[in-house]
Amino acid sequence: MSASLALSGLTARLDKLVYHHGGKCLPPDQPHAFVYFITIHNGSEHTVTLLGRKWVLTQADGSRQIIEGDKIVGETPRLEPGESFSYNSYHVAGLDCHAQGSFHGVDELGRTVHVILPAFEMRVPQAPAA
Repeated sequence: MSASLALSGLTARLDKLVYHHGGKCLPPDQPHAFVYFITIHNGSEHTVTLLGRKWVLTQADGSRQIIEGDKIVGETPRLEPGESFSYNSYHVAGLDCHAQGSFHGVDELGRTVHVILPAFEMRVPQAPAA
């Protein structure tokens, strides 16, 4: 298996993070939902097809959850130079959580490529003091 290439110009960014208390629809040990909006931009000179993603969530208590799989929200976006792919999804957590994400795929030369999303914090908002 060949090493994965961090293609210059292929970037991922967090556009927006929204906290949503899921109420009774979420498990009692993970009652907080964080909806995130991400854009992956291909500023490289190569066409890229994104094939999957990997997330590492570190909970406030230090426990880790690794989520990885094929596709990105059910899609394998093909990005020509200058194109972007935007999507939204969510994670659930018990309390505050640190998220690290990455996306992988191939370019038109068959090279395995990846792009890392800068880490971000998912924090439960504090209730205003009475």
